[in-house]
Amino acid sequence: MKSIINDLAVYTSGNSQNQSIIFVHGFPYDHSMWDKQVEYLSQNYFCITYDIRGLGASVVGDGQYTMEKYAEDLFMIISELNLSKPILCGLSMGGYLSFRAVEINQNIFKSVIFCDTKAQSDTDEIKLIRANKIKQINEDGLDAFVEGFVPTCFSSGYKTNYSDNYQSIKTLCKTNKPIGVKGALIAMLSRVDSTPFLSKISIPTLHLCGEFDEMTPPNLMAEVASKITNSHFFVVPNSGHMSPIENPDFVNKAIYDFIKQL
Repeated sequence: MKSIINDLAVYTSGNSQNQSIIFVHGFPYDHSMWDKQVEYLSQNYFCITYDIRGLGASVVGDGQYTMEKYAEDLFMIISELNLSKPILCGLSMGGYLSFRAVEINQNIFKSVIFCDTKAQSDTDEIKLIRANKIKQINEDGLDAFVEGFVPTCFSSGYKTNYSDNYQSIKTLCKTNKPIGVKGALIAMLSRVDSTPFLSKISIPTLHLCGEFDEMTPPNLMAEVASKITNSHFFVVPNSGHMSPIENPDFVNKAIYDFIKQL
């Protein structure tokens, strides 16, 4: 079911009386990247996905976003849906947001799942890369940006073996509004470093990383997991940065096995 909360497109599936899981998508995608997880988990859990401000069907506005505003949006959804101790699951940019949300108030979450993401803030080098991507969108258009960026998110095997799905994902990304995509880039380069907070995380955490993820490689995620007391880390075989799409069966089972032990 779709609803609008604080100008955001929010989608729910499953029995609202069950344990809730709220999924936060990566950049520059939308809620649909979690379709396989929702399909699998909504039989036993109340699944919530949404389009981050500026992306998908959510409001674009002025495009002046920060990670703090993204966190406010997340907490507003949790409040409006009256979710009690939801499980939080975020990938890439959604993971950045998840780290920040847990740092702000980890007590409202039962647990958190980090997929293909990192706790560190952007280095100066990465900030310049993001700035150049904004310039590219301004000068060459969103389609050119998508054609250059999205291929780096997927493993070569997925792009070859699931070419139709891969092309559909690229096409969907091109439907975003340029101002929203640029706003997300600004939000990511503005975020704080959550690394100092890792040792203070007391809720259970699951960390999943694609075997061929070059953006947030497995060794980097394993290092993050090692700094959290109650953490579990798994490498997702045969996938790149978009592991929930590339190997949904492995990701679904890992999430289900993690949750049922809570």
